[in-house]
Amino acid sequence: MEIKLQPVATVKNSRTEPIDDNWETIIAEIELADHISTEAFNSISSFSHLEIIYYFDKVKKEDIVFSGHPRGNVNYPMTGIFGQRKKDRPNTIGLATVELLEHNGRTIKVKFLDAIDGTPVLDIKPVFKEFQPKTGIKQPEWVADLMKNYWK
Repeated sequence: MEIKLQPVATVKNSRTEPIDDNWETIIAEIELADHISTEAFNSISSFSHLEIIYYFDKVKKEDIVFSGHPRGNVNYPMTGIFGQRKKDRPNTIGLATVELLEHNGRTIKVKFLDAIDGTPVLDIKPVFKEFQPKTGIKQPEWVADLMKNYWK
């Protein structure tokens, strides 16, 4: 089965390279694609957070992996790609929960989006409390070490 998707928007920000850390200061604008009506953003300001689904369009097929040490660090365990959040994935799709800072016409401004300038956005969804985890989040200890500088 072949699935074809068309971007609904594009990311605009100051980050041009996919660097793993120091994303917290990056404020991104997401601008609707020409074929998407401005009405798609109606009432979006009612939400504090959004989920952004985006496409890692700069990933090379030869970089896609199915298992490895996260960030290539042998101090972390060998982990399957579905136990990691790296960009070099089979379908090169990213997902981020962002804080909505501003809505202006065909553009929204967000914080906590780890996508570089020019990244195609596949979908935008509001965060509903009802879709959030109902139980505590469990993760391996190495994740906290891996993420210690990500949102700085």
